[in-house]
Amino acid sequence: MSFEEIMETLENQRKFFAEGTTLDIRYRLEVLKKLRSLILKYEPQIKEALWSDFHKPEFEAVATETRFVIKELNHAIRRLRRWSKPQSVRTPIVHFVASSRIVPQPYGQVLILSPWNYPFQLSMVPVIGALAAGNCVVMKVSQQVPHTTAVLQKIIENFPSELIVMINGDHTVSEQLLNHRFDYIFFTGSCNIGRYVMEKAAVNLTPLSLELGGKNPCVVTADARLDFAARRIVWGKFMNAGQTCICPDYVLVDRRIKDRFLELIRKEINASYGADPEKSEDYARIISSNNVRRLEALMHSGTIVTGGKCDPERCYVEPTVIKDIRPDDPVMDEEIFGPLLPVIDFDDFNEVYGIIEQHPKPLAVYIFTGSRKIAGEFIKKTQSGTAAVNDTVIQIASPWLPYGGVGWSGMGKYHGKKSFETFSNMRALVYKSNLIDFPIRYPPYTKLKTRILSLLMR
Repeated sequence: MSFEEIMETLENQRKFFAEGTTLDIRYRLEVLKKLRSLILKYEPQIKEALWSDFHKPEFEAVATETRFVIKELNHAIRRLRRWSKPQSVRTPIVHFVASSRIVPQPYGQVLILSPWNYPFQLSMVPVIGALAAGNCVVMKVSQQVPHTTAVLQKIIENFPSELIVMINGDHTVSEQLLNHRFDYIFFTGSCNIGRYVMEKAAVNLTPLSLELGGKNPCVVTADARLDFAARRIVWGKFMNAGQTCICPDYVLVDRRIKDRFLELIRKEINASYGADPEKSEDYARIISSNNVRRLEALMHSGTIVTGGKCDPERCYVEPTVIKDIRPDDPVMDEEIFGPLLPVIDFDDFNEVYGIIEQHPKPLAVYIFTGSRKIAGEFIKKTQSGTAAVNDTVIQIASPWLPYGGVGWSGMGKYHGKKSFETFSNMRALVYKSNLIDFPIRYPPYTKLKTRILSLLMR
């Protein structure tokens, strides 16, 4: 699209929204049901595209992309009428006689900027929320996943561009879109780009959600069920070759069980991906050779327990576990976003909090323990967007739980009803009766009026 074509498309969306078509709940439901049918129709092509873009296994494509989206769609379709109804709330007696409601209202024109690591899910889930809330949508997907982008384009072309349009191109297109005055912006990606998006949004005072990442700690205590812990950490960490913003970024393990834990981790990696993970159809690839080289440079700290093989030409990094890591090693400086698992041991549990607090608030914290007391204290003393006890990653897959970060890991929540609310202006409304009009609030003010007001506003 040329600059002129993009501007014309954006203007046509504005006009379409002003017509009020998207305010009709029946229209929104028709759109969501059509989207569901199209995703099911194109599901084989989506899976093929994800494999072509970075060797994403079919199981992961279904679990974390296509059926993840279908589940969100079904949840929204079943509950949209309920979510959209005005919600009656209590009215202060001082407003007598009146009634109060919260009325969901679409923002208008929404920009959704999605990343490459889960290109289908992280594009479509916010789109579902935006459409369910009655907005018009402009999508911009990462150029690093051309095959998935092509299938997404086929799906979106089945809808009028006045309702939803996908605009492709390089960073200059993103720049052009960010210079446009949208009514809401939803961005998923890195902290650095998120900061830039926020700066652009601030020019027009545009509200936004930022879904970012961070160094997610995973703690393993001496009383943990180590076989389950090893299996669930390996699954959560090496899914999508570690290119998951909510996966464990590093492990803090009690020194007393460190050796046994590391041996179990090594065995689980072998059980999951075989002696040579490069030959496994269940192990994804790194998105680019540059990212492979970045990850390879991070392996110079500590001692490699298992893995370590890198091939930039094939975008391959072996599942790698590194022990003897110090909190100030380069691998601990920033989010790894790859299949490297640094392991730090501790003697005193208080050391755990000191290490975690060296980093900004993460997207997730994890703890494996058999003690409810320890788990409760850990959740209370740490801050993160999400958390899980005795498992990893699974909290993202519930439409009943809000998903999002805090601080440097993001702002704003979505999934399920929270997606609908994120893309809605939850408008406050008061209906005042004309049956009577008490004179207390009107001048001239008297001491009696003030005393009555004080009693009413207790």
